[in-house]
Amino acid sequence: MTDLRNIANYDYSLEKKFPEAGDFLPLLGTDYVEFYVGNAKQAAHFYKMAFGFQSLAYAGLETGLKDRTSYVLQQDKIRLVLTTPLKSDSPISDHTRKHGDGVKVIALLVESAMQAFEETVKRGAQPFMEQRVESDEYGKVVRSGIHTFGDTIHIFVERKNYSGVFLPTL
Repeated sequence: MTDLRNIANYDYSLEKKFPEAGDFLPLLGTDYVEFYVGNAKQAAHFYKMAFGFQSLAYAGLETGLKDRTSYVLQQDKIRLVLTTPLKSDSPISDHTRKHGDGVKVIALLVESAMQAFEETVKRGAQPFMEQRVESDEYGKVVRSGIHTFGDTIHIFVERKNYSGVFLPTL
């Protein structure tokens, strides 16, 4: 048994404090952060001009989406998705009315989206989206998700079999 009184609680290194503890949710990194915003085009312009982000992908009416428009921006390893509703009676509209512009999705890169979903739900997480396979000519992405705090969700992204720019749907 480990004496917890001798463990420093301020060391932020990546060294495991309890080597015998298994990692039930190995995260490979942050895949993207999605903001629900009132005007995605304007928000994208702001992030590009103020913070130096570059355009990576776009989805909207021109690409077949009828309910929203999304701009994907990237700077080095950081990807932002800025999404705005095209209809006033949508969950995206409801979210922006309630919270204003803000984070809706924190997407985490994992080895297995199914395993991440199962392990977190088994430990009490509320399901948001069961495993979903999305594919196009560049391969497939597997995603699943859970509710976290407030109206924010975590999406688990498995993209080891995908070579496209972002996602098959964007």
